[in-house]
Amino acid sequence: MSDARPAAPATPLLDPASLTAMLRPRSVAIVGASNDPTRIGGRPLRYYRENGFPGAIYPINPNRDEIQGLKAYPDLASLPEAPDLVLVAIPAAAVVATAEQAAAKGARAMVIFSSGFAEMEDGDGPAMQARLGEIARESGMRIAGPNCLGVFNAAIGHYCTFTASFDLGGFPHEGGIAIVSQSGAYGSHMATLAREKGLGTTYWMTTGNECDVQVADCIAFLADQPDVDVIGCYIEGVVDAARLTAALQYAHDRRKPVVVMKVGRSAVGAAAAQSHTASLAGADRVYDSVFRRYGALRVETTEEMLDVAYACTKRTFPTGRKLGIVTISGGGGVVLADAATAAGLEVPPMPADAQRRLKEILPFAAVRNPVDITAQAFNDMSLVTKNVETMLAEGGYDLIVNFFTSVPRSKVINARLRPAMQEAARKFPGRLQVMCMISTPEMTREYEADGYLVFEDPHRAVKALAALCSFGEAFARPPRAAPPALPAGALPAPAGMVDEREAKRILAAAGIPTVEDRLARSAAEAAAAARAFAGPVVLKISSPDILHKTEVGGVAIGLADPDAVAAAFTAMTARVAAARPQARIEGALVSPMIADGVECIMGVTVDPAFGPVVLFGLGGIFVEVLKDVTLRVAPFSAAEAAEMIREVKGFPLLDGARGKPRADVAALADALARLSVFAAANADRIDSIDVNPILVRPAGQGVVAVDALFVPRQS
Repeated sequence: MSDARPAAPATPLLDPASLTAMLRPRSVAIVGASNDPTRIGGRPLRYYRENGFPGAIYPINPNRDEIQGLKAYPDLASLPEAPDLVLVAIPAAAVVATAEQAAAKGARAMVIFSSGFAEMEDGDGPAMQARLGEIARESGMRIAGPNCLGVFNAAIGHYCTFTASFDLGGFPHEGGIAIVSQSGAYGSHMATLAREKGLGTTYWMTTGNECDVQVADCIAFLADQPDVDVIGCYIEGVVDAARLTAALQYAHDRRKPVVVMKVGRSAVGAAAAQSHTASLAGADRVYDSVFRRYGALRVETTEEMLDVAYACTKRTFPTGRKLGIVTISGGGGVVLADAATAAGLEVPPMPADAQRRLKEILPFAAVRNPVDITAQAFNDMSLVTKNVETMLAEGGYDLIVNFFTSVPRSKVINARLRPAMQEAARKFPGRLQVMCMISTPEMTREYEADGYLVFEDPHRAVKALAALCSFGEAFARPPRAAPPALPAGALPAPAGMVDEREAKRILAAAGIPTVEDRLARSAAEAAAAARAFAGPVVLKISSPDILHKTEVGGVAIGLADPDAVAAAFTAMTARVAAARPQARIEGALVSPMIADGVECIMGVTVDPAFGPVVLFGLGGIFVEVLKDVTLRVAPFSAAEAAEMIREVKGFPLLDGARGKPRADVAALADALARLSVFAAANADRIDSIDVNPILVRPAGQGVVAVDALFVPRQS
């Protein structure tokens, strides 16, 4: 099922309670109700009746007096009351009039199955969808769709959907997992897999074309529900980014984990090659940054989403990443240790004294971590109790994985293993443990009842545990500090292309330190400027028409004396004039050569959904080849900028790697934060900004931007 989301109006405030009538209706009207329970208009009515929905159900069909045993009504106006929810399953041409009638009747919510709206590139579809959005805003009636697969609330038998997935396998189990999807078909796929895995999914919501209700609204509603442990989302794209980030923050504040499968990995603007920053900051990187900033977890596969959602139902989110491993297999322990390290978990050794005592119990066991109690445990289950209990009591571990392979499938052995595990965990209620094992569904449920998460595959187990740690760290973070204020003397971003000198003047006024320079219009002036700086200098062509100076031979570095600078000026201006005869050449900039800094890049690009985004990376190979960069949506504080800096893989070069002095990371964070504030204030004037390079000097000596480029917004 395709969908389309046209440009949204100004972001409204989140109103989670406004979706109550959609998910907990006291009465439902079905416009286009069918007597055939296999048709789109007949399935929901059948589902309601089979599941004992307690509210009133009003089939609407002017051609029948009775539908599936219930009295039918010719239209909404003839109903004895205003229904909480109106379900629409009629051709697109009649939907707008039906929405107007529903609003006039006083309905509080509407779900539209009908297609033929903005997903169609021509015809009346886009205009009809726009009108539906207007009706929602004017009346306050919340509308899901059009072109959606509906919603359900399994707790009350509310199945406002025509999915056929219930025909095989039955209806969902109630539980703490909620699913939100822009795609109806894929949302149904996720819910079906959850049911097949025995996972409880009470709430399910699809948004289709999103004329009104968006994924963000669903996240906010679900974050308020006490019976929701975790929210799983399938997202293809976002129009109203501010609403999404507000919803993610809302869920974070309520300690409700959000797991996101964001599909559609594409660049923001592959044609924006004139800006280095724009070529590095793809839309997919921006989404990664947004999810990380607001504590949501992005996953790659449906299996991973369901694994993480299952783990989240324990509502335990460690703030540490230390993993203890108990195993009856040396190989299994190695697999778990490798997988844990790859997932970002730590596998520290047991304390020396604890290792000694465990060795005394079983001399040939491995007791460091993983703790391998070997198959001897089958002969003496007290070994299981003692080893697990010691690890829980003395290891200092945040998480424990117990690897027992297929042993629990033996009813004889499991009859002794389970009590041994229960005894070990008795003194440590609430401690998060995993049983990594192959067992029967009945045995799995027994261990889950004992408080364990149960996984068959070690890699999936540790990835799910790492996800819980990510949520724990996000929930434990203090509130974000406010961004710095824009300086009183700040200048606006330029309306047209400007040369490097003017670009650096604008940055300096925004509070970002820039290198001193002098504009030379002749070889003699260039030599005089070099004498004034009294040391090696850099010479760069100055022109608002030349964005990349190195491409035309417009940069010379390490010029040691005035005569060399004069000669370089003459050669450079002639070379550039020949290469770019139409360019306005104002002369050349002379700047002191700074040799004691780590070269970095920071910049700004404007994402279509999220607005100005700040990029940071180390210079040279790290950004050119490895694309080792990190992003944040502007604006943000210096504290958040410091987190951002530490995310790049090359951070050790700033932190004193190989005996080098530590760089002034605090000054760099301040510069990034100030760039973010400037970008946010000039969002409507810029296309991109490059500050490349910015040199980060040794601690206490600050940073200095040595080159800058502004690309203005094209009207």
